[in-house]
Amino acid sequence: MKVLIICSANSGKIMPFILEQGDELVRQGIEVDYFPIKGKGFKGYLSNLKALNEKINSSNFQLVHAHYGLSGALAVLQRKLPVVITFHNGETLTFKGNLISSIASLFSVFNIYVAQHIYDLTFFKRKKKSVVIPCGINLNQINVIPKEEAKKIMNLPDNQINILFGGSFANLRKNYPLAKAAIDLLPQKNINLIELKGFNREQVTNLLCGCDLMLLPTKSEGSPQIVKEAMACNCPIVATNVADISEIIAETEGCFLTDFEPQNVAEAISKALLFQGRTNGRDKMSRYDNKKIVNEIIKIYNNCVFNN
Repeated sequence: MKVLIICSANSGKIMPFILEQGDELVRQGIEVDYFPIKGKGFKGYLSNLKALNEKINSSNFQLVHAHYGLSGALAVLQRKLPVVITFHNGETLTFKGNLISSIASLFSVFNIYVAQHIYDLTFFKRKKKSVVIPCGINLNQINVIPKEEAKKIMNLPDNQINILFGGSFANLRKNYPLAKAAIDLLPQKNINLIELKGFNREQVTNLLCGCDLMLLPTKSEGSPQIVKEAMACNCPIVATNVADISEIIAETEGCFLTDFEPQNVAEAISKALLFQGRTNGRDKMSRYDNKKIVNEIIKIYNNCVFNN
């Protein structure tokens, strides 16, 4: 089977979790190609329609898989190939985006939601043509190493408490101001807060192995990859209780949920630091292994192509 994956490339690159899912599709026998969208907003996406039709006609694709609702809206405007849409959360954050994405879901052959709350927030629902499947992680590529070894590799200071912030400081949704406010309340003043920006996959793994905890005071998420990766590295976690984070950490010792009050975030950080060890989070991550996730997606592909 040959699948065309449609997704945004407005950041200059395709999101890593989309590429990793595509790579696993290839490993499981699916031929994959990409159509990266350039342009913002529905009009910007719509400007890609001619090029999309040319791409589809250039090869023997059997199915289109669009990531995010606006990509899905573009994908369903061509009527040659069946479309599967994966919804990741961003499409539900604005009324217009949710409306366009929800309408697109009516014209696809199947819809995947990476978390239940995304399905719940969409305006139109097709229960028989929808399923919740989170994005997976490549467990075989997340190699856990001893904390001290990871600290040396990433040059983490021994005389400071190393906390990995789960995103870019500039990403308003990740809520750096709340992280800073909470850290300012801690009695410890030797906090080294590391911005998750500009690291490759191996470096992210080493940071998660070497840091004392991963902090994600996020306002909104789909099904956050960084939480799954932290779990796979047995890294203690402090995160706000949004999206499916509570389901991912599943009452793991050393992992703490909190609300948006700085004092409560600070208390959760203190608890994580008092834990003074590594978690058993990796033991709970087999259900998020990309091999299993992609196997489920291929079943959907087959049903859409051969049974419709």
